[in-house]
Amino acid sequence: MQPFCGLYAGLMIHPASCTLSIMQKGFLGIDAGTQGLSVMLADERMRVIATGAGGYAMVSGLGEGDYEQRPADWERALHEAMVALRAECRAIGHSWKIQAIGISGQMHGEVLADDQGRALGSARLWCDARNEAEGAELTERLGVKMPKRITAARWLWTQRHQPDKAARVAHITTPGGWLAYRLTGEWTLGIGDASGMFPIDPQTLDYDKDRLRSYDALTPADLPRLSDLSPRVRQAGDDAGVLTAEAAQWLDLEAGIPVAPAEGDQPAALAGSLIGDAGMVSVSLGTSVCANAVGDRAFEGVHAAIDHFCAADGKPINMVWLRNGTTFMNAVVEMFGGVLGGHREAGFGAVIPLVLEAPADCGGLLALPFMDDEPGLGVSRGGAAMLYGLNATNATPGNAAKAALLATLFNLRVGLDELKRQGFPVSELVLSGGLVRDASLSQIVADALTTPAFVLHSAIEGSAWGAALLAKYRWLNISGEAPEWSAFLQDHAADAPQRFMPGVGARPVYDQAYTRYLRLLNVWPTLADAMDDTGKANS
Repeated sequence: MQPFCGLYAGLMIHPASCTLSIMQKGFLGIDAGTQGLSVMLADERMRVIATGAGGYAMVSGLGEGDYEQRPADWERALHEAMVALRAECRAIGHSWKIQAIGISGQMHGEVLADDQGRALGSARLWCDARNEAEGAELTERLGVKMPKRITAARWLWTQRHQPDKAARVAHITTPGGWLAYRLTGEWTLGIGDASGMFPIDPQTLDYDKDRLRSYDALTPADLPRLSDLSPRVRQAGDDAGVLTAEAAQWLDLEAGIPVAPAEGDQPAALAGSLIGDAGMVSVSLGTSVCANAVGDRAFEGVHAAIDHFCAADGKPINMVWLRNGTTFMNAVVEMFGGVLGGHREAGFGAVIPLVLEAPADCGGLLALPFMDDEPGLGVSRGGAAMLYGLNATNATPGNAAKAALLATLFNLRVGLDELKRQGFPVSELVLSGGLVRDASLSQIVADALTTPAFVLHSAIEGSAWGAALLAKYRWLNISGEAPEWSAFLQDHAADAPQRFMPGVGARPVYDQAYTRYLRLLNVWPTLADAMDDTGKANS
């Protein structure tokens, strides 16, 4: 691999055309996502100084539902991103010394390496669909939800379908863990990313030993066991190694720079949203919806709508994920907006005010938002979105678009209600995503979910900034100045959030609409079977 060019030791960038000032100290965040890799340089106050990005693609020629990427492509993209970062820094006129490096990566991948630390081909990603049966088998065996994307389910599939390859494996990690190994030579992983590989024991904050023994019992005697292959678990601030001499030469940085434990994109995004206390729920509202609720104890049992992992400090996270986010509402808005506005942006500008004027119950109109399947709700196929209850008085663009929005929010409420039923605190929603750029729509979210909602302007949405925060926290731990994790996050909330309190008068109306929605959701299997020629739409 070629070393990075033009980066002086410690990212001390010396633009020839500028007079140098005092060297500035900063933190480097790296995020290896599904679509590409980004890097971010932040100063000691966590203000973004410069960014860079590099791209990569999926391995071509695979079967339907198969998604893989090459670890070497992530490394190449890191080079591209750092070159772009250097180009931005050159114009600043300061020297920058990296104090620590943080890493975030797409969770649930399966990166396999041999005893020499060489990647054994391409890595299967979180979206690879080849091990659904193994996920269901492990859920029943271990008594905890093991979604098909969890790394342990992938490894079970590999043992059964690629035994020759499995026999050569000495290490299993994730995309973020692979980059951490390449930088430090250490097989470690942040606890949040590790929880996406295998369940974590909330008492020991390590892999659950009893469940791991049960899992290993499925492994043939001639193949290595997951307990011997997994990276060592580290919490935020822990020692996860330093930049090796080889990696320093490769990156043209200083050897010995501390590297924070590599985290998954979800824990890093939680950090970037400054969410650390139990009861806080990060809600990202886009074409899909992801709500991560910080818990105060482990979840009991299995619920189809709720997945589990850990925050960077080991606190349990219960995740409600919806494939069908704002897609149906967007489709309805564009359908009417094409008439009212003439093009997408003008159409939204024309329809959204009508959504805000629509009554809380949409005049009795209900919607099902299933443009795609929704595994957590037992919806097995897409193409089943619908409006129900149209009549001469409620057939308006505002009612239709609002009903589509409420359908998604009510699906989210199904998961949040299960958390409340188990006594988990759900005290506040921290909103992000394109939907909440309009403050009035944030009020609808608070009303429909009957929970206070906030929008943090000081937080920077994205995992790269979260990775840079993790780097800073590691640096503070080395110097002995680190506060408790949640206090550290709150220290970076520079301004007051915009607050949206649920309206007291609106709650009975939304509650009644939610009750009616649940009845409609419950008859969806019957509707699907009736409209499917095979009669097996929900089998």
